[in-house]
Amino acid sequence: MTTSKGLHILLIEDETSIAKNIAQYMEHKGHVLDFAVRGDQGLELALNTYYDVVILDLNLPHLDGLSVCQALREKADRHIPILMLTARDSIEDKVSGFNKGTDDYLTKPFSLQELEVRCFALSKRHLLQTHDKLELGPLVVDRRGKTASREGEPLALSSMGFKILTILAEAHPQIVSRSQLTQQLWGDAPTESDALRSHIYQLRAVVDKPFDTPLIKTVFGAGFSLAIDDSNKKL
Repeated sequence: MTTSKGLHILLIEDETSIAKNIAQYMEHKGHVLDFAVRGDQGLELALNTYYDVVILDLNLPHLDGLSVCQALREKADRHIPILMLTARDSIEDKVSGFNKGTDDYLTKPFSLQELEVRCFALSKRHLLQTHDKLELGPLVVDRRGKTASREGEPLALSSMGFKILTILAEAHPQIVSRSQLTQQLWGDAPTESDALRSHIYQLRAVVDKPFDTPLIKTVFGAGFSLAIDDSNKKL
């Protein structure tokens, strides 16, 4: 579990120099790190130990990062925050990572300070997800009461609209791809090709149109996210 001094982090990275640099920086900052150099080893550790964050390299021996990420989402009994490291920076590669369930994406080479900040952000977001109410700036989503409000004004959401808004709020500040939304809303059941587009349109009509600025953001080629300043996030 997270302590006041630092995070318990699992680093799955087969490049010794990168792992050493991360370890030296993070441990100096008061974090506790466990290590794995193979994907299958990292998966076993992540499934049997509580970690605040898993830092996961994409290119790993025996089991690649995408496969590890997918296996964690399928087998873990809780949501484990995952930050994926990769030398690939194309939109297609990032979408592939998000589709497998990664929470964040950092492209090599990267700043160790940024890595630490992102790890903290992921761990805090996970704690946020354990509460009934998500408070993100002007937006409040009450998962138990299945209600939402913006700037104190109740939002007249449909059942599907509430589900979509909740998914986006839980994922914030990350992008949720169209395929992720479709999978979480309908599973493997067949759906009409324009069904998601229609629900997003209806959601925007309730969440955005009555207000000065939009919250539902379309990220071209990637999916959807919430346009909310992280500094307003409350636990």
